[in-house]
Amino acid sequence: MGANESLYLIGLTFLKGVRDVLARHLLQYFTSAEEIFKAKRSVLERVPGIGAYTAEQIENGRINALKCAEKELSFIDKHKIRLYVITEDDYPRRLKECQDAPVVFYYRGNADLDAIKIISIVGTRSISDYGRKLTESLVGDLSVMFPDLLVISGLAYGVDICAHRSALKNHLPTVGVLAHGLDRIYPAAHRNIAAGMIETGGLLTDFASGTNPDRENFLRRNRLVAGLSDATIVVESAEKGGSLVTADIAFSYGRDVYTFPGRITDELSAGCNRLIQMNKAGLISSAKDLVMSLCWDPDINVQPVQQSFRFQEKTDNQIIRLLTEKGEFQINQLAAEMNIPVHKLSSMLFELELEGYIKVLPGGVYTLS
Repeated sequence: MGANESLYLIGLTFLKGVRDVLARHLLQYFTSAEEIFKAKRSVLERVPGIGAYTAEQIENGRINALKCAEKELSFIDKHKIRLYVITEDDYPRRLKECQDAPVVFYYRGNADLDAIKIISIVGTRSISDYGRKLTESLVGDLSVMFPDLLVISGLAYGVDICAHRSALKNHLPTVGVLAHGLDRIYPAAHRNIAAGMIETGGLLTDFASGTNPDRENFLRRNRLVAGLSDATIVVESAEKGGSLVTADIAFSYGRDVYTFPGRITDELSAGCNRLIQMNKAGLISSAKDLVMSLCWDPDINVQPVQQSFRFQEKTDNQIIRLLTEKGEFQINQLAAEMNIPVHKLSSMLFELELEGYIKVLPGGVYTLS
């Protein structure tokens, strides 16, 4: 596909009144995106589902749409962002099956979006200790059985970031689906995690640069979270929430949906229990349950890395030695012990946390994993 066709395909996303389903319909009717932009209004009106009003919007918005597309092409070229277009063979096969899949989306990273096994993990932003333990245990156990598993989530607070962080700790590729352009990270507190994801995972969005993380964008991006994966797992959710929207979308795609049950008195389990009650999600209590339900064959040759051997690799690290001796340290106490600034120590701790050597407890207390 030439750069010219890329320009017109991106331009389609800037045309008012032309959303994903209609854009795919137009591409099936015309031979190329360029032909859509050059078609007369009378021709556009004859396309089933278009009509006079939409044809007029397309005609009047062409010039501005192409200007926006030129700007976006320049942005992705400058920042080495990969453009996926639905007319090409390398477009992720799972997503292409969805009728409202985006005509184009933008990707920065190295994970294989057509990996053999892909799951999405979603849930409340107000994650509880119960939800955190479930997420960490699920990802950790799956990483032993499927070391090439791709974990997808939305980089939001709560379950999302816990899933990404757990994947990184267990050396699994993980992709964050964003509700804004790739010119920013929201929330800003997750910038370091996002940076760590790019090397083996990635960041993905169908929103152009300059797009703000508006509320409606989060609901729209949920279709990508659901569409890219084999199964969507809801860890915790109140009776209403974005993760339930993702589950509903996955269910509408004919994809598997699973959730962890909770006590009927727990607010953050109300949504999960309702999914089970409505037969929209299968009940799981462990990674083993999920694997059995999906009929996946675990890699029996993969053995978990023994902690003793892992930590032998870091015996020359002062932080590891101190935590081995004392058990745990509050970050300020550790900074004083090592005689280095807290901001410098934070960076060092973050790297060790990503590698899975240490973990952080409430109050900024660090201990060995």
